[in-house]
Order: sequence, then structure tokens, then C-alpha cells
Amino acid sequence: MSAQKRSSVFLITLVASLGGFLFGFDMAVISGVLPLVQKQFALSASQEGWFVSSALLGCIIGVAFSGELSDRFGRKKPLILTAILFVASALGCALFPNLNGVIAFRLLGGIGIGIASNVVPLYISEIAPAHIRGRLVTYYQFALTLGILVAYLSNATLLSGVSTSQTTTSALSALFNHEVWRGMLGMGVLPAVLFLFGLLLIPESPRWLIQKGHIAAGTLIISKINGQAQAEIDPNQFASESNSRKSSYKELFAPAMRKALLIGILLPLFSQFSGINAIIYYGPRILGNAGISLSNSLISQVIFGLANVLFTLFAIWKVDSWGRRPLYLYGTAGAAISLVLTGICFYFNATSSIWLLVCVLAFLAFFACSIGPLKFVVAAEIFPGAIRGRALAISIMVMWVADTIVGQITPILLNELGSAGTFWFFAFFCIIAFIAVYKLLPETKGKSLEQIESEWKEETDKPVFFH
Repeated sequence: MSAQKRSSVFLITLVASLGGFLFGFDMAVISGVLPLVQKQFALSASQEGWFVSSALLGCIIGVAFSGELSDRFGRKKPLILTAILFVASALGCALFPNLNGVIAFRLLGGIGIGIASNVVPLYISEIAPAHIRGRLVTYYQFALTLGILVAYLSNATLLSGVSTSQTTTSALSALFNHEVWRGMLGMGVLPAVLFLFGLLLIPESPRWLIQKGHIAAGTLIISKINGQAQAEIDPNQFASESNSRKSSYKELFAPAMRKALLIGILLPLFSQFSGINAIIYYGPRILGNAGISLSNSLISQVIFGLANVLFTLFAIWKVDSWGRRPLYLYGTAGAAISLVLTGICFYFNATSSIWLLVCVLAFLAFFACSIGPLKFVVAAEIFPGAIRGRALAISIMVMWVADTIVGQITPILLNELGSAGTFWFFAFFCIIAFIAVYKLLPETKGKSLEQIESEWKEETDKPVFFH
């Protein structure tokens, strides 16, 4: 691939990955918002869980429609819809006067996130050359972690500046002083607008176009992105797909696809029950239970966010050379050990030592270089092209349902089991994830999407790429 073609595909990936940035920003900004809202409105544990989970409910609604939208209307149009929803949500959360209205706008933003969480990795996987597909899809996770870091930084900056801005108008004063959590939520409008304008510049998925019979338009895009040689090959690879009958969900339950479906369900489930979002959503509370002040806990969250970004770079570096399976095995094993050690720190009240920070950073390292990005990489690769959007939507739906459950039960776990028991609870699921990955996960690095689909169908009981 020439340097010009490479820059083209990376630019498209960069724009699409802004959807991941917004996903991460919205997911993490709540960590700074939650303690302030809880204090202002005296929320109970269940109300606290609902404030967090309202956006997650929106994500479930969004992803439920995302598969049908992306398979029927293409990948680009649903992404434009998500950008519009992001803008509306950020403005509504910042400006709507009562808490119920804020929750409603968070649910609206969640719908956008749900759509984006399916369509962005789907879109990137379909425009990416096979030899760097893992890396490009992982950029989505990198953007997600970058959004988390920016949310932590903006939260800490706004909180530290609450008492310093004396000349603002009354509206801005309400946003950035009296109810600083509104400013935290409202900051999301900036990347949302950038995402919206960027989407106007990128093409439709060439695989979707070819699948719908627009072979000339699809091959032209492939030629521009991947080079003429690749464009000459792809029509033959897609021919049977574009001329085939309309596929349905029941294809996923065919014998050749059952293992793919099981993998697509288990990986996002284990990802959420690894405990990552307990740290993201409730980090300040967990650290507060350890006697760390709110401002200092937010600084710790910034450190966690930076570590998450840096360790995701390792996944980008190695996912197409080491492969998906080794990274996942190392990651789940390391995450389980790290969580056990984190629980021990809390159990023995060693929370003021450097060891707590080291253990949490170790968990983030293992998560960021394996569990986090690979659920998107693998799920975007293993399903048949004709129903890839719908199938990936099922996988991402599982992720959001699990995320909603984690968001709802974490305050209860913290109250009933304490911080130590909560981390051990998540460590148990990482151990189960290691076993499942060892038994089920195939290696897909370097293979075209069409080759992966063909190998599932050729070997019903044991796909060729298990070897």
C-alpha cells in the first residue's frame, strides 16, 4: 500500500474513531459528575445506580436498532444520526433545569453511543486492509480510552476552577461554578460537532455497497483506499455475497455459525464483568472509601485514564503480529491476578501505599492491551458479511446489557461486599474469561473477512483457523 493510500485509510479511521472518543468521554465523565449530583440531590444507592445506568439503557435501545439501520441504510447514515444525538445530549444535560430532564438527555445520548458502538468498529473493519485490520479497529478502542482520559482531565480542571471564575455571566456561572457537573457533561458538545462535520467527508463502506449491488461504486472506493490491485481482487471475493439471497438472523444459528455467535456473546460479556467500568464509573467513590479526597481521587482517575491510553498503544502495536488469541489469554490472566491483588490491598487497608495504585494500573494495562479492544476486533471479523451489522449488534447488545447490570450492582456490591469483595467478584469473571478464551477463541489475524467467513462454513465442527 502506498503512503498516500495508507494516509487515506488512516484519515477515514480517525474520523470514524471519533465515535469511540465520544463513547469513552460519556462513559467516564460520569465519574466526576456522580459524586456532585449525589451530594446535591441526596441520591440513594439505587438512585445513584439509575443515574449511571440511564445512559446505558439508551445504549441498549440504540444498539437494538443499529444492526437493522446499518444493514438497510449503510454504515455512514447511522453514524451521522449518532453525531446529532451526541450534540443534543450534551446541550440538554448542560442546560435542562431539572434532574429528570438531565437523565432523559443522558438516555438520548446513550442511544447515540449504542448505535456508534456497533457501527464504528463495523465500518472500520470493512474499509481496512486485512493485514492491518486489527490495528485499525483497535484505534476505535484507543479513541475510546482517549475520550475517557479527556473526560477525567476536563472534570479535574473544571472542579479545580470552581472558585476562580468571578466574571462569568450567570449562565456560565451556573455551568462552571454553582453546578459544575453541568459543565462536565456539556463539554461533550465540542467533539460531537467535530464528529458530525468529519462524517460528511468520509465514504460509505465499500463492502456494504458491493453487497447491495453497487459494485462499481464499491470497487472505486476500495481502489482509492487500498490500491488498484486490491480493487481488482475484491469483486470476485464479494460476488457470491452480493448475488446471494437476503440473509436473516437465523443464519447465526446454523451449525457453522454457532461457535461464532457464542464467541460474539461471551467476549463483550466478560469485558464488562472484568470490572473496568466499576473503576471508571465509581473510581472516586472507591478511592474516597479509602480516605482519599474527591480532588485527589479525580487526579488518580487522570492517572488511570492516561495509563489506559498508553497501554492501548501496545494492543495497536501487537494485535496484527502476535494475534488476537495470545493477547487475550495474557490479558485475562493478568487482569485476574491484578484484581485479586487490588482486593488484597483494600482488605488489609493498604490503600495509602503505592501498591494500590500499582495494582490498579496493572489491571488497566492488561485490560487495555487485550480485553478492551479485542472484543471489537474479533466481533467485527467473525460474522457473515450479509448480516454482519445485525450480528455485531447482538454482540454489542450483550456488552451494554452487561454494562447496565455492572453499573446498577456496583454500588450494591460496594455496600454489601466492600471494596475488597467487589474486586474479587470481578477477578472471578476474569478467570472464567481465560478458560472460555482458551477453549473457544480462534486466530483471525491476517485473514480477509471473506476468508474467515468461508472457513467457518467449510469446517462446521472445527474451523480451519483454529490451527
